[in-house]
Amino acid sequence: MGEQQTLISDFVNRRVWAVVGASQDRRKFGYQIFRSLLDAGYTVYPVNPKGGELDGVKVYPSLADLPQLPEVVDMVVPPAVTEQVVREAHGLGLSRVWMQPGAESEASVRYCREHGMQVVERACAMVWKRSWD
Repeated sequence: MGEQQTLISDFVNRRVWAVVGASQDRRKFGYQIFRSLLDAGYTVYPVNPKGGELDGVKVYPSLADLPQLPEVVDMVVPPAVTEQVVREAHGLGLSRVWMQPGAESEASVRYCREHGMQVVERACAMVWKRSWD
């Protein structure tokens, strides 16, 4: 098993996730990932600066606003936002980051690795989710 697959196996066994970039738009991956994890019995905190609610679940404006720290932070945002959020995650002591395809950047991946954070990149949680069921 490769390093990334080992990380993915570890991540999916963690039951508390934050989805940064959770969206009200059901067509977007930010919604689909949130919903899929929720339906699978995970505790999922949607994070979006707009706040509000998503399918009856409170949306938090930032990781710092969450009522509990997530075990995994799933990024479904543009690379520039990911670069900011990984710094926030590190500052909160979070160590597992999943960057959806298109959310990663060389700088954000490097930051995670330089700061001892585990990072899954270039892998879609929705694709891997099918193998979790």
